[in-house]
Amino acid sequence: MHSINYGSKKSIRGAFGEELAELGKLNNAIVVLDADLSGSTQTALFAKEFSDRFFDVGIAEQDLMTTALGLSLTGKIPFAATFAVFATGRAYDQIRNSICYQNANVKIIGAHGGITVGEDGASHQALEDVSLMRGLPGMTVIVPGDYEQTRQAVKWASNYEGPVYIRLSRMSVPEIFNKDYNFNLNKAVILKEGSDVTLFACGDILSEVMKAGEILAEKNIDAEIINIPVIKPLDCGTIISSVNKTKLAVTIENHSIIGGLGSAVCECLAESAPCKVLRIGVNDIFGQSGTPEELLKYYGLDAESIASKVIELKK
Repeated sequence: MHSINYGSKKSIRGAFGEELAELGKLNNAIVVLDADLSGSTQTALFAKEFSDRFFDVGIAEQDLMTTALGLSLTGKIPFAATFAVFATGRAYDQIRNSICYQNANVKIIGAHGGITVGEDGASHQALEDVSLMRGLPGMTVIVPGDYEQTRQAVKWASNYEGPVYIRLSRMSVPEIFNKDYNFNLNKAVILKEGSDVTLFACGDILSEVMKAGEILAEKNIDAEIINIPVIKPLDCGTIISSVNKTKLAVTIENHSIIGGLGSAVCECLAESAPCKVLRIGVNDIFGQSGTPEELLKYYGLDAESIASKVIELKK
């Protein structure tokens, strides 16, 4: 089982910015584009080091994507960053018909995903971005859960040929993975083995899910906890193997329960290992303004709420 230091937190978006700046030193083909949010997305770190390879297109997300496409067609490796809600929603047509249709080598970074954007409220809280990107042919979709996983996912994306969507959180979260971890596109990560129920989770609430596992253990419920950082392509093998053992699945995500991790796991199981699945996420409603902690509790995504729902399910 992985151990977590809940008192030590590091920034997911900070991991992206720091790794991108390091990659810029190693590969001159990497270029970075932003839509007037470089401080928030942390691309400012790259801009400071490589101003000649950084392009702020302004509040023009459709231009952001088509400019990134053009740069990719010249042999560059563009990382195009903005808030997830704008990257995937406002520029969906450009991503679909310009980037994915050509299988272009563009890395799309959707920062500030989920309700944990906090006080910015519903207009800035992307709850359907994974669903939008998952449905696109050829698009790889990654939702990392902590600093190290984010850093390694960004490095992986820089070496991969094809479109990639990486969803980042605004929050700083406890460290789960250390330097010994190796990001693998095709493998989910078993954080804890168990026999009574499988908890599948991704993104910034991964630490809440692990904390929920500790609460469940106190109630004599032995939860298997599996981190799925890659929503597409999905590691169905690990999912099926676990559920064949536990006979019960719960998905937890900082996203709508429609179209994201929950839907992906249900599709996998429906075809190969039908069982009961509880999807925990945002239930087909918009977000609202509040602190991340308040919103996690309100939408039932904090550790105590997750554990309570699993306990109720096991009755």
